[in-house]
Formats: sequence, C-alpha cells, structure tokens
Amino acid sequence: MDTNALLDVTAYAGRLLLQSGAETYRVEETMVRIAQSFSIDDAQSFVTPTGIMLSITYEQKTYSKILRVQKRGVDLHRIDLINALARKLAKDPCTIQELYEELQKIEQEPRYSFLTTMFFGALGAGGFAFLFQGTYVEAIAAFVIGLIIKCMQKLMDHLQIHMFFSHSIVAGIAALAAFLFGLLYPKANEDTIIISSIMLLVPGLAITNAIRDTMAGDYLSGLARAVEACLIAIAIAVGIGAVLQCWLLWRGA
Repeated sequence: MDTNALLDVTAYAGRLLLQSGAETYRVEETMVRIAQSFSIDDAQSFVTPTGIMLSITYEQKTYSKILRVQKRGVDLHRIDLINALARKLAKDPCTIQELYEELQKIEQEPRYSFLTTMFFGALGAGGFAFLFQGTYVEAIAAFVIGLIIKCMQKLMDHLQIHMFFSHSIVAGIAALAAFLFGLLYPKANEDTIIISSIMLLVPGLAITNAIRDTMAGDYLSGLARAVEACLIAIAIAVGIGAVLQCWLLWRGA
C-alpha cells in the first residue's frame, strides 16, 4: 500500500472539511476513520482552525504530514458528503485513487449560484427586520442593503482583503446606505435597518463551533474560533461606528 498517497488523500479530506466550516473534532474523527478503513496499524490527528497534523503508522513505520489551511468558509452540504463517504468506506472499501476521485467530485460539485445566494441572503436580512419589530419599509430597506452586502462581500473575497478590514468596510457601507434611506424616508427606523442587514455579517458559525469545540475538549480550537468571532464583531462595530460618527458630524448632531 502506498502510505504516502493515503496520507495525502486523508489530509485532503480533512482540508476540505476545515475549509467548509466543520468543527475540529469532526475533522479529526473523519480523517482517522478514513485512514483506518485501509487497515493501517494506527492513525492520529491534531487539528486547529488553521492547520492539520496527521500521522499514520503502517508496518511499524510512522508517516506524518502537516497541512496549512488559510481559506475557510461555510458549506454544510460538502461536510455532509465527506462524512457520508467516510462512513461508507467502513462498509464498502475502495482504493486510494478511487477515494481521491470521489473527494475531487465533492470539491468540484457546484454550489448555489451567486445570484441565488445574494437573493436569499437579502431575503434573510429583510426577514430579520420583522424579527426586530420593523415595518415593511424597514424590511424592504434591509433587503436592498442585504443585496449590497452580498455584492461587496464577493468583491472583497475577489480582492483578497483581510477579514477584519473587509467586514469593517462592508458594515460601514451598510450603515451609510441605511442613513441615506433615512433621508429618503424619514419615518424609517435606521437602527432596525442597520441591525437587520448586518446580521448577514454576524459570525454565527464561528461562535457555534467555538462552543462545540470547547465542549468537546478542544480548548485550543475553541479559543481560536472564539477570538475569530470577537474580531469579526469588533470589525463590524468599527465600520458602523466610524460611519455613524461621520454622519453625526455632518448632520451637526
């Protein structure tokens, strides 16, 4: 058996999971399950939000691999497919090459189009307006600003701007759009519009994974994800605060 190939394909599966927003313990468990399905002596993994360390022992020799993961997002469907594939290997073994090809298919599987993502993201922002006791006017404004936020996020990702600055800029643009809408329709509640629209920027997955990793005993990963969530929250506050201060100065408040 080509142990190096098994090491590479197992780490590949872990990287896909981590990039898709999977919890640390899930990534570790899935990689170990995949490696053990090939009848090796032992497999150990250690995962952080930005890196993977994996070792495989076969015929009294240990092979290891370290993988750096820099880009992370959210793709729960991909996580589900890789988990299902890992469980399937226990009942229906395959070759390393076949496993690699299956993982490639999962990685290349098309996601929702940008227009679909943009529309439903904006729809979610509009729905939050009602949750915060807003009117149809605030909901429509939040919907439009949600479209702007999704477009700006796509642009920031394309320009590869750092997470902190991208969230600050997008949050500031959302606040400015809400204030401009307030000029057009003075009866609109600007606070409700801003809060509803920036819900698209709130790091819900990072907060959830921080709690789950901590409860699972992965304190390092839990702390790292919690710090990441806090940084995003600070970035949002900085962006909105800067625009709000400039707006108040301009209005002479």
